Formats: sequence, C-alpha cells, structure tokens
Amino acid sequence: MDLAYSQEHEAYRDEVRRFLENNKDKAPGSGSTAQDWQQLLIENGYAARTIPTEYGGAGQEPDILKSHILAEEFAHAKVPPGHSGDNRIVPVLLELGTEEQKQRFIGPTIRGEMQWCQGYSEPGSGSDLASLQTKAHVDGDDFVINGQKIWTSGAKTAHMMFCLVRTEPDAPKHQGISYLLIPMGTPGMDVRPLKQMTGDSFFNEVFFTDCRVPTTEIIGKRGEGWNVANATLKHERGGLGDPNQAESRFRDILELMKTETIDGQRLIDIPSFRDRAMALQARVLAMKFNGMRVLSHTIKGEEPGLPRWIVKLQGCELNHQTAALAIDVMGELGILYDESPYVRNHGMWQHRYMMDLGLIIGGGTAQIQKNIIGERALGLPKEPKFDKPI
Repeated sequence: MDLAYSQEHEAYRDEVRRFLENNKDKAPGSGSTAQDWQQLLIENGYAARTIPTEYGGAGQEPDILKSHILAEEFAHAKVPPGHSGDNRIVPVLLELGTEEQKQRFIGPTIRGEMQWCQGYSEPGSGSDLASLQTKAHVDGDDFVINGQKIWTSGAKTAHMMFCLVRTEPDAPKHQGISYLLIPMGTPGMDVRPLKQMTGDSFFNEVFFTDCRVPTTEIIGKRGEGWNVANATLKHERGGLGDPNQAESRFRDILELMKTETIDGQRLIDIPSFRDRAMALQARVLAMKFNGMRVLSHTIKGEEPGLPRWIVKLQGCELNHQTAALAIDVMGELGILYDESPYVRNHGMWQHRYMMDLGLIIGGGTAQIQKNIIGERALGLPKEPKFDKPI
C-alpha cells in the first residue's frame, strides 16, 4: 500500500488547513448558524463537492482522495465538516430521482434547510425489514398509507420522510415494497417521541391513518423499493463507522488522561489505564487503515467487499468502548449527568456512551452485520429461514 499523496493532493491539504485556520471561528457554536457555515463550505468547494451546480452544489469533479483529505482535516481540527445534505437521501435522489425531485429536494437539503427522517423499522419488522406491514393502496392520484413506524430518528423536527411501504400485497415480500417521500405533518400522520436512556427523545414512533401522498412522490418504480432502500443503507452504515471521527475522539481521550489524576498521578501514567488506551489505539489505527483499503478499492472502481462490510460493525463497537474508557478515566465524575457543577465536557462522554450503545443496534444490529459479513463476504452458509419449510 502506497500511503504517499501526490504533490497536487498535498497542496490541497495545505489549502484546507489554511481555510480552517482562517474560518474556524465561523463554525456553528462560535456565533454562526449551521446553515451559514454550510453555505460558506459550499461556496469554497468543501461541502456538496460533487453535487451539480444546477442543484445548488459546488459542481466539482469527483476526487476520492480530496474527499478523504477533507474528512481527515476537519476531524483533526475538530470543526464540523461539510456534507451533501442528508448522506442517505441525496445520493439516492441523484441516482434514481426524477429531474423534478432533484430540483425540488436537493438544494434545500444540502443547504440544511430541509431535514429528513427514515421510515424503515416497525414494531415487528426491524432485523427482518422486508417483512414490514405498513401498507399503501392507490386511490385516484394518491397513495393512502396505514401502519406504524418506530425508532424514527429526528421525526419530530424533520420536514420530510423517506419511507418503505407495502404497495403490492400479493408479491413476494422483497418485491412488494415501494419507497415514498412523505412531507411531515401530512394529515393522518401522528409522531410520538420516545424517551431514550440518554434523556433525549431523538427517536420517535410514527402512526399513519389514511395518510394521503401523491403517487408522484415515489423513488423508482412500484414494488422496487427494496433495491432503493439497500442503496440508502449503504450510505448510512458507512457514515456510522467513520474512522476519522473515531481517531478524533481517541485524541480527545488522550488529552483527558493527561489532565485527570488519581492521588496526584495522571491517568496516562497509570499502567492499567495506559494499557487500555493502547489497545483501543491499535483498533483505531486498524479502522483507519481499513478505511484506506476501502478507499483504494473505490479509486480502482472495485467492490471493497469485506473491508466495507466491517466498517459499521467495528466502528460503532469501537466508539462505545472508547466512550467507556473516557467515563472510567473521569472516575466518580464519569457518572454525573445534566447540570451537575462537577460534570466534565458538559456530559459529552456520558451522552456518547449511551448513544453509541444504541447505534450498535441502529442502522442494522451487530448481529445482522455479522450475518452479512459471514454470508456475503466470507461465503458462509445462510442462516436458516424458519418461516420456510426445510
């Protein structure tokens, strides 16, 4: 593996570093809004890089190494990175959406003006998503939707939902699903927040009762939504295991270990804590180099296979174990939460510990990820399907 960058890409890295040094005070949390920051990044070609200008993007040529450099430098500077809007729906719209849908949705989404949520899981259809029961039938020019979704992240504040519904009841379960775009607040939708162990209510359940959506609000064809859903999940799972973010978090923990003490001794100097940190550092570096393997395959136009499939599984588990080390480093202060005057970093690590535990389940459980790796990457026999005769 040649890890050296070309002169062009090293110059680009220097350019990004100068931009961050000169503009990091304009990032959200420093007096600027997230939308203002996003617009600044788009104007400078650091966000929505390859989105065509006619849809509001920077319109640059794809360059995977430049995207990788951006992710590294923004993570290292601890500055919120640019994005292409919602990293799940925008690529799907670009690939499969109609021209009218691209014009209507991509611009507001990449500028941060339009937020999306994902209507996939149901009370009885999580790991076996294709068994979903939310139905839609056509009445005139509308789909009429009835059913329920659960664990819908951000549904309370979202403007739109991309949702899987069963439109072909007599078709095999993977072939009877359609992928619909639904404005939040449509009559017949009822969003109910779910209290999480973090104390937040980011997850929600959503009920549909004769909810009407125009038949034009569909991505792809009727009954082909399963393929669209898999394209969406590919982008989501990659984002949940970002090695650059894992490396940035690990650096934060090392700084914490240099300041927290026990009986006057820094945690970084205590062998048991240092050994745990070294073990995690090895895994962080392994994830980083695995990311480079995925990058190399992508540059060559190859399917990464196993390196891509392990990203979500390993990334989410690593993030949770990293947060666990941070809590242990803080000792008794690590269990504090909310408004305690002694809480460290505004309770950031406590929140991450709880949230990352949930993300081991979210976006495809660890068990499902292991099945995918075993069956698709390693060629192991498929798990028995007990709903079918053996």
